[in-house]
Amino acid sequence: MPIDLEPCCKFCKSDRLTEFVATERMLRLGGNFYYSECLDCGSLQLKDFIEDFSPYYPKDYYSFSTLRKSSSSVQFLKTLRMKVFLSTGLQKIAPLYGYWLKKLKPRFKDRIADVGCGNGQLLYELSVSGFRDLHGFDPFIDRSEEISESLKLWKKRIEDSDLLFDVIMMHHSFEHMEDPQAILRSCYEHLKPGGRLLIRCPVADAQIWKEKRALWVQLDAPRHLIIPTVAGMRLVSERVGFSITEIEFDSSDFQFWGTVLYENGERLDHSKINAYLSAEERNALQEKALRYNREGKGDQACFYLIKQD
Repeated sequence: MPIDLEPCCKFCKSDRLTEFVATERMLRLGGNFYYSECLDCGSLQLKDFIEDFSPYYPKDYYSFSTLRKSSSSVQFLKTLRMKVFLSTGLQKIAPLYGYWLKKLKPRFKDRIADVGCGNGQLLYELSVSGFRDLHGFDPFIDRSEEISESLKLWKKRIEDSDLLFDVIMMHHSFEHMEDPQAILRSCYEHLKPGGRLLIRCPVADAQIWKEKRALWVQLDAPRHLIIPTVAGMRLVSERVGFSITEIEFDSSDFQFWGTVLYENGERLDHSKINAYLSAEERNALQEKALRYNREGKGDQACFYLIKQD
């Protein structure tokens, strides 16, 4: 039975909510999970109280994979590439994450946090590219660990840290957190004046959500506890004190092929895509994803926020 712990939207505080049911599809565990959809801002939130999430985060869950390290020669090339990219913006040499990194305008000496860092792979790539003060926070990793002089992983929440940061990032971890206002408040308190916050997460503005509803791959019941709309994110972040400087949709064709697998009763298995989609269809879906991003209808977005001086 659902437990109505939140009679109002966690983003806009409206009490005009409607309920729908979703099931766990990534691992094909099944079960019914009750979500609320806000009739005012459109944001989504899980209604059920789940005491033990461990069955939904198995040992082989993607964010817990083994950290992949680079050789010293590759590290040198990555550092050189990063210096040239940040100084020139040359897209031909941009790392995969260059589109959001360039907009954050980080300095190599900035103290940077990644909240919900998993195995720390992204921070590791930044560390071997020249950044010198990197911290990952994730209470679900095995242990705290000093990967290098420039990179530390902490088995705790950022709320439990006494450090202040120039940049805080959340890459598809925000939606796994229960209280959006509380986590935004914690980030605000752990940023220096003028500090920047990047949140990348699914958004319920997505056309694929409107069409496929509970089959949408990025609903990801019950792991995704909250999914904002742009309007909902704007309301909750401004309530905390942040200013949103830019919103950039960055969805991919994953929204389509993942949903196709679920429509056909499959678990999330990339190797099975070819059974349902031809190469031509995949190419068309990639183009469709780019078009949806331009039109503000993609299923995930980057939110760039700043703590005013």
